[in-house]
Amino acid sequence: MKKRTFVALAAACGLSLALAGAAYADQLADIKAKGTITVATEMHYAPFDMLVDGKYEGINRDLFDAVAKELGVKPQYIDLPWSSVLPGLEAGKFDFVDAPVTITAERAARYRFTLPMGIATVALLKRAGDNAIKAPADIAGKIAGSQKGSAQLAQLKSYAATLPKKVDIREYVNIDEAMADLAAGRIEAVANSMPLMGYAAVKRPDTFALVMPPFGQPKYFAWVARKGDETKTLVDAINAALLKMHKDGRLDAINKKWLGATPELPTTMPSVN
Repeated sequence: MKKRTFVALAAACGLSLALAGAAYADQLADIKAKGTITVATEMHYAPFDMLVDGKYEGINRDLFDAVAKELGVKPQYIDLPWSSVLPGLEAGKFDFVDAPVTITAERAARYRFTLPMGIATVALLKRAGDNAIKAPADIAGKIAGSQKGSAQLAQLKSYAATLPKKVDIREYVNIDEAMADLAAGRIEAVANSMPLMGYAAVKRPDTFALVMPPFGQPKYFAWVARKGDETKTLVDAINAALLKMHKDGRLDAINKKWLGATPELPTTMPSVN
C-alpha cells in the first residue's frame, strides 16, 4: 500500500472513531461512573445561593442536594463570581450550573435549560421608610442599581427607557454590593428578581422594603447544562427529579422554608423571549 493511501485511510478511520465517540458521548453516564456531579453557582444571591458562616445554603442547595440524590451521585459545589459561571460551563470546567439563570431566548440558543425552579420577574427594593418610591415608576430621575450581566439589569434598562426622567443606573459585580449601597444611601433602589428582593425585605425590615408590583414580563429561573446531544440525558434526568419533587411536595416545602410561600412554577418548558 502506498504511504499516501495508508495515511489517508488512517486519517479517515480516526475521524470516524472520533465522530462515533462524539455521537455516543453521554454526560449523565460519565457523571454516574464518577459518582459525583460538579456544579457551580454564585453564592451571593440569597435566598437561592448564599454562604452562611462559610457554609453553602439556600433554595438551590436544598433543591440540588435532593436532585443529586435522585441521580444517585454526590454533588460538589463551586462558588464563582457570576461573570465566570456561564463562561466556565462552556469551557467545560464543571458539569452543570445550579445558579438561578433567567430563561431567555438568547441563552436558550447557547445552553440547555432545565424546567423552571424559581420566579425571575423583576421587582424593586428601596430603603425602609422611603415614601418617595411607592411604585416602580417612581424611580424616574433617581439612582437605581442591579447586577452586571444579569437579565434583571437588562429589564431595568428597558423599563427605565419608558419613564419620563432618566434613571441613573449603576451596575454591580454582585447583588450584595448593590444592597450595601442602597442601605448606605448611595443609591435609591435595587432591581432584581422578586424572591430575592422580597427575602431581603423580610430579613432586614428596618433597612429595606419591597416595592410592588413587579415590572416587566413574567420570567423564570432554571438551571443550565452545556448545549449539545451529550447533555440531553442529564437534563432529562434532572427534569424527572424536579417533576417528582413537584408531585411529592418536596419542592413546595423547600420554597416554603426559604420564602414563606410556594410560587406557581410550570411543569413544562415556558416559551422564551
